[in-house]
Amino acid sequence: MRYDTFMLGQKSGTRLKIGIAGCGAIGGSLARIVREEFGREMRVSALFDLRAEHAAALAGRLHIAAKTAVARDLKALIKASDLVVEAASASASYDIACECLKAGRSVMVMSVGGIVDKVERLLREAERSGARIYVPSGALAGIDALKAAGGARLKSVTLTTIKNPASFSGVDYLRRRKIDPAGINKDTVLFDGRAEKAVRCFPQNINVAAVLSLAGMGARATRVRIIASPFVKKNIHEVRIESDAAVITTRTENVPHPENRKTSYLAVLAAAAVLRQITSPVSVGT
Repeated sequence: MRYDTFMLGQKSGTRLKIGIAGCGAIGGSLARIVREEFGREMRVSALFDLRAEHAAALAGRLHIAAKTAVARDLKALIKASDLVVEAASASASYDIACECLKAGRSVMVMSVGGIVDKVERLLREAERSGARIYVPSGALAGIDALKAAGGARLKSVTLTTIKNPASFSGVDYLRRRKIDPAGINKDTVLFDGRAEKAVRCFPQNINVAAVLSLAGMGARATRVRIIASPFVKKNIHEVRIESDAAVITTRTENVPHPENRKTSYLAVLAAAAVLRQITSPVSVGT
């Protein structure tokens, strides 16, 4: 289903059916936003989580009947939805997106790191089915300018991410290198290299690198530097873009999501902005 067709139906009172795959902090936040802010245009039609009790608990918080809203599996969720919001994990996002597209359902991917090296396969499925893939800009500024600058020659795209060491707890990449985030007492460079490796090594911390890669030069050419700093409380992303059209620098200081410090509150709001754009007759920005 293409949304220009859907919007015609919306005038007669049809609402866009939103399915949520992954009912943790991010999926739960987006479900609440759909219910509270977009009630006239869309509704939460189905919830799915590998831990069914999480989906049932979210249904309770949304005041919708768990018996009808909680899907027994991913296929049931997709069948009950016009648009599926993937809010599960980088390890699951590609499979979820692929199943949605095969079924002719559009999908919004939050865990972008899981699709960054497989996006061409997803594009082929989208072209075949007529469904669409939405990737929010996430927790950083500059994606619109990066896409515009791509119309000229891009020379380099560099991301520097600075977070409190507590944000890196439980990261296998650091454990294998015997780096304990709790023991970091000064600014420490944890990673400096290609985005493709950064996304693999920090799947819960560096989603923005995947977004930058898709919008710009790709994961092999995009450079990433990750710094743990005990002197910051916000998640900071600095982007420098050099192209024949312009030199662009941005700095975004994010408030961590109140329920998950490894992500930023702005990432959820960026996804909400995409939903708003889908249902709005006016599109602002690239």
